[in-house]
Amino acid sequence: MRTSIATVCLSGSLTAKLHACAEAGFDGVEIMDTDLLVSYESPEEIRTLCERLGLSIDLFQPFRDFEGVEEEPLQDNLRRAEEKFQLMRRLGADTVLVCSNAGTATVDDDARVAEQLGRLADLAAGYDIRIAYEALAWGRFVNDYRHAWKLVEMADRPNLGTCLDSFHILARGHDPSAIEQIPGEKIYFLQLADAPQLDMDVLSWSRHHRLFPGEGSFDLTAFLTHVLRAGYRGPLSLEVFNDTFRQTDVVSTAAHARRSLTWLADRTAAANSWETDRLEDPQPLQDVDFVEISGNSLDDVDEMLAQLGFTFGGKHRSKPVRLWSLGESRIILNEQSREDSPRLSAVGVRVDSAEQAARRGAALGAPAVFRRTYAGEHVLHPVAAPDGTVVYWNDQPPEGTWIREFEGGDAESFDGSGRSGSRAACVDHINLSYRWHEFEEAVLFFHSVLGLSSQDAQDVPGPQGLVRSQVMRSTDGAVRLPLNLAPPTAPMPARHVAVGCTGIVELARAARRRGLQFLKVPDNYYADLRAKFGLQENFLTELQELDLLYDRSDSGEFIHFYTPTLGDVFLEMVERIGDYDGYGAPNAPVRLAAQRS
Repeated sequence: MRTSIATVCLSGSLTAKLHACAEAGFDGVEIMDTDLLVSYESPEEIRTLCERLGLSIDLFQPFRDFEGVEEEPLQDNLRRAEEKFQLMRRLGADTVLVCSNAGTATVDDDARVAEQLGRLADLAAGYDIRIAYEALAWGRFVNDYRHAWKLVEMADRPNLGTCLDSFHILARGHDPSAIEQIPGEKIYFLQLADAPQLDMDVLSWSRHHRLFPGEGSFDLTAFLTHVLRAGYRGPLSLEVFNDTFRQTDVVSTAAHARRSLTWLADRTAAANSWETDRLEDPQPLQDVDFVEISGNSLDDVDEMLAQLGFTFGGKHRSKPVRLWSLGESRIILNEQSREDSPRLSAVGVRVDSAEQAARRGAALGAPAVFRRTYAGEHVLHPVAAPDGTVVYWNDQPPEGTWIREFEGGDAESFDGSGRSGSRAACVDHINLSYRWHEFEEAVLFFHSVLGLSSQDAQDVPGPQGLVRSQVMRSTDGAVRLPLNLAPPTAPMPARHVAVGCTGIVELARAARRRGLQFLKVPDNYYADLRAKFGLQENFLTELQELDLLYDRSDSGEFIHFYTPTLGDVFLEMVERIGDYDGYGAPNAPVRLAAQRS
């Protein structure tokens, strides 16, 4: 698999973009005309830099508004084209993208358009340049890839082919299966982009909301299958217009982009039982092994866990690390940190093969994290998510491995098996918050590296605007990671661990007796509960006295409460009754407002 990326996907100068593309492992680039226009380096210098970096210049783009015009403007368009062909010779590019005319076309006549494309191709032939003709989704007369291919066939020139762009095809709902009727050698170039499903004009959708593969709603696996079955053998290239990506760090965005192509190639090969471009299969996640909270002083977190009924599992024998447990939920407090405030820093998950999971992560560009391990200590396999959160894979029962490294715990209620208190308790879900420029990359990371699937995003009203929430989860729901994106001007929401349990009312009363004050819920909330659900008065009073929140669906009920926020982290205790499968989303505005006050 050869990979390429359009320089328009990235921020910064053209030279910075080229360095980042090479560092990320791309084989080639599409150079955007505007990027070259604003560069102080000459075309020859850019060509030399690409050669030194090992990057091929796969496409020069775009050449716009050429065909479908009268003779006088056509002559001027041919003059413009010849200037670009001369520039391409200096640059060392041999293929140019010609977009269907969206601005100046006045002639809706296939025969005349094909004749004009033929004249353009004849002019390009004198410079050994190929023309890749593409149907823009908003082209005035040509906006369907099948129409563009028909015109290429009619023009019948050896250096005239077509360019296929997944956005232009899938955004208009066109059936991509007809791609297989195009000879592979006449598909000169392939551009890939994902996108969310949005109800808006296709031009704005394209210019601002494209995503890298694996982050949106398009079925790019099926799309790429059709292209490869047609016989296309060129590079898989990304052309993603997105306001966020063009403002983020160029190196991390290039790595993010490269990961998306690796993931897509693997998904496509797996779907077709092909041997090439395969990664090791993602390891099914069995459950959450542990959650880690870091900070240079975590005494307040110790106290809060004790008040909630967690059992102290001891101190690590070689590190300033402590273990707390409630049922199958395990929280590690790690004071090997320079951070003043507590933060949720790592998640451990159990799989069948930790080494295989780590190899897949490495192949997808997830950086390995050094973990100091002494003789006799269990070896975990950590990698870093894009924001620095560490993911640990473990393929052994915790009670027989890393838990035995903790000493001095409560021997009566914690026997080293990892089970204490209520056996039903477990980590229900882990809410992770991201800044505006990290969110899409996090979705792709958990999708590709951990094999989690994404549910439809929801917008939750907060005190400073809508908070976008998208749940990533394993097939069986054993691992659930709601990802939260706050409005750009709002503070990043604190992260939290939700611990599932039974008997939450009794647990809440016991925590209150131990001195824990929960997040205060306004009385107006309970008046609304009465109106919404018609709850029995004694039950409603009990909820209100304990600051418990409640939700109900057709399949069950959900009761939960929140602890105060310590630094950048808090805990949520939840009880699912029946088959309730949500997260109490109607209560999220109450929680966000209470935390803000």
